[in-house]
Amino acid sequence: LLDMGPGPGERGGEIVFFGSPDELKQAKTVTAEYLSGRKRADAGVASRPPAADTPRLALRGVTEHNLKDVDVEFPLSRLVCVTGVSGSGKSTLIQDVLHPALLKHLGKPTETPGAFREMHGAARINDVVFVDQSPIGRTTRSNPASYVGAFDAIREIFARAPESKTRGYTAGTFSFNSGNGRCPTCSGNGFEHVEMQFLSDVYLRCPDCNGRRYRDEVLEVKVAGRSIAEMLELTVNEALAFFSGEKDVVARLRPLADVGLDYLRLGQPVPTLSGGEAQRLKLAGHLVEVGGGSVKMLPKRPAEVVAAALHPPVATARTRLFLFDEPTTGLHFEDVAKLLKAFRRLIAAGNSLVVIEHNLDVIRAADWIVDLGPEGGDAGGEVVGAGTPAQMMAMAASHTGRALKDYEKSLSAPLALGTSHSAPLSLGRGA
Repeated sequence: LLDMGPGPGERGGEIVFFGSPDELKQAKTVTAEYLSGRKRADAGVASRPPAADTPRLALRGVTEHNLKDVDVEFPLSRLVCVTGVSGSGKSTLIQDVLHPALLKHLGKPTETPGAFREMHGAARINDVVFVDQSPIGRTTRSNPASYVGAFDAIREIFARAPESKTRGYTAGTFSFNSGNGRCPTCSGNGFEHVEMQFLSDVYLRCPDCNGRRYRDEVLEVKVAGRSIAEMLELTVNEALAFFSGEKDVVARLRPLADVGLDYLRLGQPVPTLSGGEAQRLKLAGHLVEVGGGSVKMLPKRPAEVVAAALHPPVATARTRLFLFDEPTTGLHFEDVAKLLKAFRRLIAAGNSLVVIEHNLDVIRAADWIVDLGPEGGDAGGEVVGAGTPAQMMAMAASHTGRALKDYEKSLSAPLALGTSHSAPLSLGRGA
């Protein structure tokens, strides 16, 4: 195994371990902590099984694609995982039936829902949001800071600077989307787009602003020694320290760190993000929404997150339903741990979550599991079982249940030390 790190972004880029799996278990890296069982992604994120009177959303008689007249119930204000082998019918149930059916019920534009007989409990849903890994947009003007609303607050801070007041600058002066503050040559893009007839288009750094997006006189305005362009080069982690005294900025940037995106630069164009990063950015945007821009609603300390997660509100009122499609794709154990805490914060704010997932750490932390199968294609399309993780482990016919049981055993097994070996190879940046 070759382990990169030690952290993400600027804190990474080094080979922290290179050796066999058994050797890695004894190393002092973040990956080793999880592989050895010394840390768990679901630690401190206890599940909360639904009670008999917990409100539920139910679909009856689903027959779309390979689904065989199935009846499914999703407890509300809970973390529900939809599991099963590939081709068992998970995406059909959630993406092709449940999501469009709820959109149609709410009077929103949608494609025709997949075939089902009836739906119950939809009156308790006031909104449905499908969060997948599709790109957020193609415009290079959108960035993480603007997506979560932090850039507006940052521009207000620059507008309050003494130099800005002297010159009559407003928050609009520090926008690179419009106004007189942006570079007139590139219109605030930072680059010039050259269309090539038979080759890929070329993007050249703007010769006037040198990629900084703004007029030179606007960049003369500094806040704590940094111009607006230099501020956009900060990572989320650096910006949280830089703006530590600005509650509104911190409240909007904190969710980015909470979902593991603290290594992104504030001005990084959204189209350059990977699918997993785009999905987590969408999640961060929703965390800002439920927080209402208040630092109090966006606790920094894990203990506060856990306490809120253990006592989520009962779904007596209407709730927003979030649907996630394999959000752990491409994530490290450490990122999965952050994702689970973010999920619990959404639930603590009165939302409900249904997640299509294969990751055993997320499945183990679920409040309820709906397992489809038993196999894929024509051999699937049935509800193998539904229940808590503990109940699923007792179902011998469930591939998910057996995998959970084996995973539980492996975590409690003593650490295998392997054969004697030399010290793990640790290479530097130039290796």
